[in-house]
Amino acid sequence: MPNPNRGSVGFQSNEFEQEYDRPSKSQLKREMTALQKLGQELVEQPRDRVKRVPMPEDVREAILICQQIKDHEGRRRQMQYVGKKMRTLDEDEIAAIQKTLDSWKGLSKSDTAAMHALERRREKLLTDGEALTELLAENPELDVQHLRTLIRNARKEQAENKPPKAYREIFQILKQIAAARNGGNADADEEEDDEQDDE
Repeated sequence: MPNPNRGSVGFQSNEFEQEYDRPSKSQLKREMTALQKLGQELVEQPRDRVKRVPMPEDVREAILICQQIKDHEGRRRQMQYVGKKMRTLDEDEIAAIQKTLDSWKGLSKSDTAAMHALERRREKLLTDGEALTELLAENPELDVQHLRTLIRNARKEQAENKPPKAYREIFQILKQIAAARNGGNADADEEEDDEQDDE
């Protein structure tokens, strides 16, 4: 007569099925890494933006503290703490944070394009004498002498490898012109880009 216990080790084969319903270790690690990256992304945002992100106060506090830490080791430890706090969030909270960050990325693409257009215009001012004439024709309110001095100083800074003080000031002036013209919207930046293409 066959032994009913033969081949059995004393437990039902479905006894451990529940164990496999849980995420695997590698899946958990991937999720932890993704949350750590999300926390890192938040730490890299400007403080006023972080304050507008929908999240629990304790998580926001951990992020704002991390932004203030300059010491490498201290910041690393605080980053780990931020990661730990991120793991306390539920899926809806994580989705809301991700949605906010994604909306900023869309905005920052147009910001980046606008910035590149301004940088190209600044380069043109340093290399092409006609560029200043065009700029003054578009913006007669500008101080001609001041701009000429800045351009001369910026060329000198580049030639002598000095800190780009005048170079940066030219950029700020161009930025103010673009902001005034566009009322702060991105369309003006595209106009700036079109001008660059036409020149």
